[in-house]
Amino acid sequence: MNRKTLVLPAAVGLLAPVLAACGGSDSGSGGGDAIVVGTTDRFTASKDAPAPLDPAFAYDVGTWNILRQTTQTLMIQPRGDGEPVPEAAEKCGFTDTGNERYACTLRDGLKFANGDAITAEDVKYSIERALSIEADSQVYGLLSTVDTVETQGDREVIFHLNTADATFPYKLSTPVAGIVNKDVYEKDKLREGFELDGSGPYTMKAEVDGDVMTKAVFTKNPNYKGSLEVNNDKVEIVSFEDAEAMGTAIDKGDIDVMARTMTPDQIRKLSTSTDSKVDLIEVAGLEIRYLGFNTDAPTVKDKAVRQAMAQLIDRSALVSQVYGSQAEPLYSMVPATVTGHSNSFFNKYGDPSVPKAKAMLEDAGIETPVKLTMHYTTDHYGAATKQEFEVLQKQLNDSGLFDVDIEGLPWDKFRPAELKGEYDVFGMGWFPDFPDADNFIAPFLDKDNTLNSPYANPEIRNTLIPESRREADRLSAVDSLTEIQDITATDVPVIPLWQGKQYVAARDDITGTAYLLNSSSTLQVWELGRGVSG
Repeated sequence: MNRKTLVLPAAVGLLAPVLAACGGSDSGSGGGDAIVVGTTDRFTASKDAPAPLDPAFAYDVGTWNILRQTTQTLMIQPRGDGEPVPEAAEKCGFTDTGNERYACTLRDGLKFANGDAITAEDVKYSIERALSIEADSQVYGLLSTVDTVETQGDREVIFHLNTADATFPYKLSTPVAGIVNKDVYEKDKLREGFELDGSGPYTMKAEVDGDVMTKAVFTKNPNYKGSLEVNNDKVEIVSFEDAEAMGTAIDKGDIDVMARTMTPDQIRKLSTSTDSKVDLIEVAGLEIRYLGFNTDAPTVKDKAVRQAMAQLIDRSALVSQVYGSQAEPLYSMVPATVTGHSNSFFNKYGDPSVPKAKAMLEDAGIETPVKLTMHYTTDHYGAATKQEFEVLQKQLNDSGLFDVDIEGLPWDKFRPAELKGEYDVFGMGWFPDFPDADNFIAPFLDKDNTLNSPYANPEIRNTLIPESRREADRLSAVDSLTEIQDITATDVPVIPLWQGKQYVAARDDITGTAYLLNSSSTLQVWELGRGVSG
């Protein structure tokens, strides 16, 4: 077939069409050799993070994409996005008008992969375990609105919430709400290493080199009972040191699919290549990148410094120089395609301006140039991150108002140090837990936030976030969500930079690639099959 890029719709909530092209069909075939998926995600068990795959700890897109294949949740996001649907549950729903009581009925005959029966008590145990452990990753914050969990018989689970939360069904679709077996997951201790037990569509065996998982081998779970149709018998996810090695592997046929993260240059070359063996598929995505601040750090404690940085950063130039058409400037933590988005940072700061930034610092009595270091991770968001920070450094230093150094570290060192507050300014990415504006706000601004940020705005936490969560119709939450974004643009605990597209590359005998990733970057390997090459 002729080389072409397949593009799925960008609007959240639209079902992706069936594609009449190689790699775009969902008519996958079971059986045959394992389908091999390459990724540059690194899976490391370290002193600071000894339990990377425990649902009560894991909180990054890579580890979640391992868990989603193996650890079943009551709800799941559908293949074409939209509101979550029952998975381990037969049915779920709010039973009151205030969105504070949520009840689920489990599917009859649910079993863990080892054959043990799953009951409502297992669900209660799993949720309470994640909340009681309070892992350093802050993932338990997703369940912060849970007050108590009640069971009625073997199949009924009732969640009593401490406040209205219309987004709760989405939260039950995330791995932190995964159902675990109390015989292998202790109540008050994380499960270290790379072993997994669950009731999802696959079982998983890890291949490990020292403290690093190099390959995850997924085998179809014969005891799985849920809403998913599994189109293959075996999938392997292989971790590569860099995108170049991953690209070489797909060219040689050692792997069938490249998921994340390809370099901008690889994507450009694939989009124009005449090679008929590898297809590039563009998928709707909600990935964002942003700068975070330790607002207690002396160099950036005065918000005038953070405001001056927001005034100086030229997002359009950054995107153009590093990512080209693969990303777009972002002026809010909420992406432009999500209900509730507002261009709050552009509304406040307008175009980049050195004189305006200089006036902000002078009015606050800040001596210039402001000396600080921006940290970034070298191996978690792709090879272009270094170039991105070099561009940011140049923009700030060229103003004469800042003297910025940059430092990159691998994720297993970067993330624990960030959580401990060791960095004044740091670069982060966000792949949403679920496609709602709340999930681009609360994880950074609410208590128990994922950044462990000292920034706390009482109006946001105590009034505006609860107000927005009371609205089941998300259009009715827009006023509260807009006000949150406006406050964020004024106080600048974070600076949004860009939102990106996501891509999959696959050899042309692989089917189901149109649904391999949803907009939240959830890897849905059960969609893949092996067909006939074109």
